[in-house]
Amino acid sequence: MLLTLTVKDFVIVDSINLEFAPGFTVLTGETGAGKSILIDALQLTLGSRGDAGVVREGAARADLTAEFDVSPALAAQLRPWLQEAGFDTTELSDASGNTTGGPLLLRRVVDAQGKSRAWVNGSPATLAQLRELGEHLVDIHGQHAWQSLTRADSVRALVDEQAGVDVAALQTAGAARREAARRLDEARSKQA
Repeated sequence: MLLTLTVKDFVIVDSINLEFAPGFTVLTGETGAGKSILIDALQLTLGSRGDAGVVREGAARADLTAEFDVSPALAAQLRPWLQEAGFDTTELSDASGNTTGGPLLLRRVVDAQGKSRAWVNGSPATLAQLRELGEHLVDIHGQHAWQSLTRADSVRALVDEQAGVDVAALQTAGAARREAARRLDEARSKQA
């Protein structure tokens, strides 16, 4: 669930900090109310393309932050990926290492030259990583809302959720398999 969206020096926005209440699911309003600016800011935070044009005129950079409260089920799904990518996951588990859910902080800065930097829980991230995370955190519906159904991962998650399948064990095994394959490749290259 999206908790906060902080936007500074983005397009025409000087500074805004929005806090969303539990159950928030829809952003509506009159034409010209600013819905598109907020959606564009959220999409940029989630890894969409950005250039110098997103920086408010006269500002040095646009700075966008989105904080999410991740459910225990989603945390169990994301935790292996976050750990494999080197991101901090301590907030998503208790002292015993059990997945509990919790906050996930995404930040994106685009400077006036169009150079972009991104962070996940304070650690540097690539735009591809933001996009991959964003697909799990937000589904934006508009004119082309059906397009999320063209992504295999989205369809698989819907089917798993409907079936009540716990994919955490499978994801952990997959991460272990990828690590073993990496070590095997490393050993083979050293042997050669």
